Amino acid sequence: MTAAVVTAWRNLSVNNQLRKNKMALIGLAIILLLVIVAAIAPVFVPHHPYEQDLEKAFLPPSLEYPFGTDDFGRCIFSRIIFGTRISLAIGVVVTAISAVTGIILGMLAGFYSGIVDEVIMRIVDIFLAFPGLILALVIAGLLGPGMFNVLFALSLVGWMGYARVVRGVVLAEKEKNFVETARALGAGSLYIMYRHLLPNVLAPVIVMATLGIGQAILAAAGLSFLGLGAQPPVPVWGSMLNDGKMYLQTAPHLTIFPGLAIMITVLSFNFLGDGLRDLFDPRLREKTIE
Repeated sequence: MTAAVVTAWRNLSVNNQLRKNKMALIGLAIILLLVIVAAIAPVFVPHHPYEQDLEKAFLPPSLEYPFGTDDFGRCIFSRIIFGTRISLAIGVVVTAISAVTGIILGMLAGFYSGIVDEVIMRIVDIFLAFPGLILALVIAGLLGPGMFNVLFALSLVGWMGYARVVRGVVLAEKEKNFVETARALGAGSLYIMYRHLLPNVLAPVIVMATLGIGQAILAAAGLSFLGLGAQPPVPVWGSMLNDGKMYLQTAPHLTIFPGLAIMITVLSFNFLGDGLRDLFDPRLREKTIE
């Protein structure tokens, strides 16, 4: 009963603190809107994203074409809406793979220490010696253009941050009394990591993952802009920017709207991630309680 009361009180405190962060709420609202729009995209769009009409090329924004048309006469609004599906999917998949990989390797490094820790952390150091986006660009370039290759490249360079954070938390937590008690009761290493250590690493991982989704979307857009993402006519925001760069002076709407879509989406995840970081910050929580 007491535990239930404490949990309810903590949840109430967390909810109240989250409500006070207006930027985080704005980010969350925009993200929910993007998810809904992506889910009902076929019903929501006025035109098929692949439908071409060269006679309507480079039309400015209008009621029929809210964001205008591109060089093939395709509806930019429809293509951006369908591109939302792809961008969100990339962000979630890349972040999920990176987070799971980082959690597993970080927990192994922190829990076992010794040679296991040395090997894993030296691999992390090697990867971190190169800028992440540059390394992803090299990997995607070697594999060739394609959405799967972009996912693989971004996932391969995205797990190191999670591993370092998780390792640090595990190193601190594994020396505490509750872990020693579990060992004394005969609990195995896997059980201790899953039952006692994993819950303690979830808070920082959730914050990193929220920010990581936006970073993955931005990185994927950059790779697509360079021609390494999904190939035409798939509506990808980065590719749309690349297609419109030749018409910046004559038809700027070809780049303005895809650019705004990327900016708003990434900022929304950053706002939410910053809010969650403040929410899970123990020092901030102590000030709130006081």
